[in-house]
Amino acid sequence: MPQPIPPRPPARLIPSTPALHLDRRRFLRTTALAAAGAWLGCDPVDPDRYSEADVARLAAQRAEEQARSGHGPFGPQRYRGYRGLAELPWFEVDRDGVLRCVDESVPLAIDVHCHFGMSLLFEPELDLMAKTPRVRHLLDCDATDPGCPLDLDVYINANFDEPALAELECTTLSQGLWGNDVVRTHTIPNLLAEMDATRVERALILPIAFNLPFGDALTERWHAAISASATSARLLAGASVHPRDPEKIARLEQFAAMGARVVKLHPTMQAFYPDEPDALSIYEAAERLGLVIFFHGGRAGIEPESRHRYALPRHYEGALAGFPDLPFVIGHAGARDGVEMLELGLRHRNAWFGIHGQGVSHLDLMIRRTGGERLLFGTDWPFYHLASSLAKVLIATRDPGRASIRHAILRGNAERLLGA
Repeated sequence: MPQPIPPRPPARLIPSTPALHLDRRRFLRTTALAAAGAWLGCDPVDPDRYSEADVARLAAQRAEEQARSGHGPFGPQRYRGYRGLAELPWFEVDRDGVLRCVDESVPLAIDVHCHFGMSLLFEPELDLMAKTPRVRHLLDCDATDPGCPLDLDVYINANFDEPALAELECTTLSQGLWGNDVVRTHTIPNLLAEMDATRVERALILPIAFNLPFGDALTERWHAAISASATSARLLAGASVHPRDPEKIARLEQFAAMGARVVKLHPTMQAFYPDEPDALSIYEAAERLGLVIFFHGGRAGIEPESRHRYALPRHYEGALAGFPDLPFVIGHAGARDGVEMLELGLRHRNAWFGIHGQGVSHLDLMIRRTGGERLLFGTDWPFYHLASSLAKVLIATRDPGRASIRHAILRGNAERLLGA
C-alpha cells in the first residue's frame, strides 16, 4: 500500500520544451511527417512481439463478442444514446435533458480514469474553466436524437461506426493545430457538473506525455488548473512521463513533490513495450517515490494496427513480476484483450483492473473471478458519458447479494489503493 508522500520543498521545474530556433512552417511539416511515421508504424515488427496469431485473436474477439451480445446473464442491454439509459431504474432525464442518477442508495463513486481537453503541440486556446451548455463527448452517443445505438454488453468502442471513429481522429488531430469546439467542452466545470449528475464524488485526472518537441506539458497545466479552480478536494491530479524522455526520472520526482500519486503510461500512444528497459527505470523510481502506475491495457481496436503490438497482455508480465510491491492499474481491464489480461492479473497481486469499457457480461466474469477485489470504477471521460460506465456496474451488481461488491467497485477499492 503506497503511503502518502510527505511535503517537500518545491522541486526545480524541468523545462517542458527546449528553446527552438527553427522556421515554424518547416518545423511543422517535419514534425507532422515524423509523427505520422511513428504513429502509423514504419519500423519492422518483431514476430515475437506481434504475430499473425495475435491479429487473428483480435478479429475472433470482435466476432465472438457480437455473437454473444445479449445472451449473457443480464440479457440484451441495448439503449438509444447515453440519455437512453434513463430506461434503467437508477436514471432519469430531467427537464433540461440532463441524464441523472436519482437513486440515492448508489454509493458516491471515485472515478479513477478521467482526462481534460488536451491542447498540445501549438497549444490552441482551451479555457479549462469554461462552462458550456452541453459536453460534446469524443464518442458522442447523444449527438443525435434519438441517440446512437448503445449496447452495454460489448466493449464500448464496438458501438461506434467508421464515420464516428473518423470524426474522432479528425477532432484529436485538429486540437493540436488550431483547436475545435468539441474539445473546448472538456473542462473542469463541465466534468464536475456531469459528476454531480451521476453521483461521482471524486475523479482522478490522467494526463499523457507525448514527448513532443514543444506544447507537451499536460501534467503541469492540469495540475495548475485544478489548483487555480480550488477543486483539488474532488479532482485528483495525476502525472505522466514518456519512457523516451531523458529527463523522465527528474520529472517523476518533480510531479511527486507536487502531490501526484498516480502516473499514466500509455503503451500504444507512447509507442513502447511495458517490459522494455526505458519503462523499467520508471517503475524503479515510482516504487521509490510511493507512486501507482496506471497503464492503458490491451488493444482498444480503434488505434492504428501498427500500435497494437505494444499492448498485448504478455508484454505487461515483466513489469508485474519484476516489481511485486508496486501497484499497477490495468486500464480498460485489457480492453479487447480482457480475457487474457484477467488471467495475467489474477497471477499477480499487484495488478488492479480499471473496468472502463468492458461489457456487462465480461464485468460479471471479472466479479466472479475476483470477488470484486481490485476492480476500479473508471469512465475515460470525455470520450464517453460517465453514466455509460456507471450503468454497467449497477446492472452487474443488481443482485442484493452483491451490494458490498458494488460499494467496493465504485469507491472502496479506490480508497484502499489511493488512501483517498
